[in-house]
Amino acid sequence: MANAITGVTHAAPPSAVKDVQPQAAPQAAPTNQKASQPAPKAPAPKDTVQISTAAQTALQESRETATQTAREASRGDRQAARLLVKETGAKKS
Repeated sequence: MANAITGVTHAAPPSAVKDVQPQAAPQAAPTNQKASQPAPKAPAPKDTVQISTAAQTALQESRETATQTAREASRGDRQAARLLVKETGAKKS
C-alpha cells in the first residue's frame, strides 16, 4: 500500500533566490593589482522529505541480500520466510 507524503519543507522560498549574471571578462590587469574574484553562486534551494517508518522499513527490506533474508528466516522472521518462498518460486519459473 502506498503512503502519502505528509509534509514537505522548502529551504528557501523562490522569491529569495537571486539570478546571478555573468560579468564581462576583465581586461589585462596591471601586475600590481589582483584579478577580481568571481562572485560566489547562490546555493540551489534544498527540499527535504520525511519518509514514514513503514516506507523506511520497506526500503531496507528491498535492499537486503538473499543471504540476509535466509539468515532472518532461519531466526523466525515470518516476513523473511515468506520472501524466501516467493523468491524460490520465482527461480523455478
